Amino acid sequence: MLKIGEFSVLSQISIHMLRHYDEIGLLIPEHVDDFTGYRYYINEMYSADVSVKIKSAYRARFQQGKFMGTYAPYGYVKDPADHNHLLIDDKVAHVVREIFDLALAGNGIAKIRKHINKQHVLRPAAYAAEQGVTGYERYFEDNEENRYIWSENSVRGILRSPIYAGNLAGYKRIAANMKSKKRPSKLPEEWEVIPDTHEGIVTQEEFDTVQQLMTSRRREQNAGGFKNIFAGVIKCADCGYALRAMNANRRKRPDVIDCVLYSCNNYARYGRSECTPHNIEARDLFNAVLADINRFADMAVNDERAVRAIEKRLTETDQSKAKAMEKEQKKLNKRLAELDRLFSSLYEDKVMERITERNFEMMSGKYQKEQLEIEARLKEVTETLNESYEKSQGIRDFLSLIRNYQGLKELDATVVNALIDKILVSEREKMADGTVRQEIKIYYKFIGFVGELHITPTKRWTALPVKHCTVCGVEYVPGSGISKYCPVCAKKIQRERGIEGKRRSRERKRQVYIELSAKNDRLI
Repeated sequence: MLKIGEFSVLSQISIHMLRHYDEIGLLIPEHVDDFTGYRYYINEMYSADVSVKIKSAYRARFQQGKFMGTYAPYGYVKDPADHNHLLIDDKVAHVVREIFDLALAGNGIAKIRKHINKQHVLRPAAYAAEQGVTGYERYFEDNEENRYIWSENSVRGILRSPIYAGNLAGYKRIAANMKSKKRPSKLPEEWEVIPDTHEGIVTQEEFDTVQQLMTSRRREQNAGGFKNIFAGVIKCADCGYALRAMNANRRKRPDVIDCVLYSCNNYARYGRSECTPHNIEARDLFNAVLADINRFADMAVNDERAVRAIEKRLTETDQSKAKAMEKEQKKLNKRLAELDRLFSSLYEDKVMERITERNFEMMSGKYQKEQLEIEARLKEVTETLNESYEKSQGIRDFLSLIRNYQGLKELDATVVNALIDKILVSEREKMADGTVRQEIKIYYKFIGFVGELHITPTKRWTALPVKHCTVCGVEYVPGSGISKYCPVCAKKIQRERGIEGKRRSRERKRQVYIELSAKNDRLI
């Protein structure tokens, strides 16, 4: 039994806590005057307090990079010496590696799933059940073959999980409060990630590339069998829309690449009111990109002077800017230290009553305002310096990477996705001498845009052999695969067909008029 004094103190504490918990959303009944009501809410407060403490403990361990799951994810096992640490599971790590390799090669989730299913590999749930994890066997009781049928969600989950790049990901679904059972899912970019907590099956660069490919709208292969290795990479330089690969149906070529051109998707949908075609032949694009990659690869291996020139050109502005910012950073840090001393001295003067309270408030407010401004500027300077250092490191990383592609003969999606962030294609431009020029900008990994490429677009009919006109027999270069007449005869035939069409139209109208007149005569 509680004594009256204890009950009074308990009442005051409870009322104070009730107000607090009312603010955070706990429901309060209309009648809390009796002891039952107090006891109910004391239990609620205790539960909420325990919940907060447990969550805080879990978050602290998560931020230390400790894995808190009951079971290790597919591709990993728990370290026997430390159950909060993950080790690579050599039995299935090659499956995860293959899934990422297929994604890097430009394959979609459905295609990857079909490939894995053909290999008759145990799906993650079946593999977990085989390792002794309970709760999964019910999925395979009726059909044993289900153990080897992967779902698209399983493939997508592996490709989306930062854990395979060596990072710990958590807080993907968070309840609103301790009483709510709803746990809405967060987007992958909203997950909390602790980097470098264990050994990754893939590199961070490979993981980031896969995320970029998955978020781009991609159509890897069209109906004609053309493999669009630039899907998700090639963009319009003016409107930013993707360029889509289009079949030129009237072309008859032995190579499918010569039957395809890229065109702005914005223009294709809405016409010239939104953009212009930005057409570029697939063959021209392939050749230009391949030549540029080989140029950089040869330079990185054989021409150190050219490499240093590129490094200087890309970092010259950043280096001069970085030096000025480093000086500013030292100056700001020095002033912050001075302000700390001034605050200390000012407080001492106040305690010793050398200055009035009014003067102390005025001076401390002034110093505090200056301190906040300096801290904000210092943060901005530090971030800019870090970006400059990252860019310098990025150039070295790019040169190290592209050396591996010296002597490249053919392009594929794996090469494009490993080296290139995006490609911007400008509209064709007619020069003063009558030639046509088109500009391409390639943004490489780590370094971005280096320099534009200028190509002379291939005319569509240059790959077609010479034909003989079926009317006059003269040799001519056809404009399409179905052409039969030379330009002179084509105009003549077109004019004759136009005249014949008009004659037939007049004849049809005359016949209709005759039939109508005969019908009226019969009615009279």
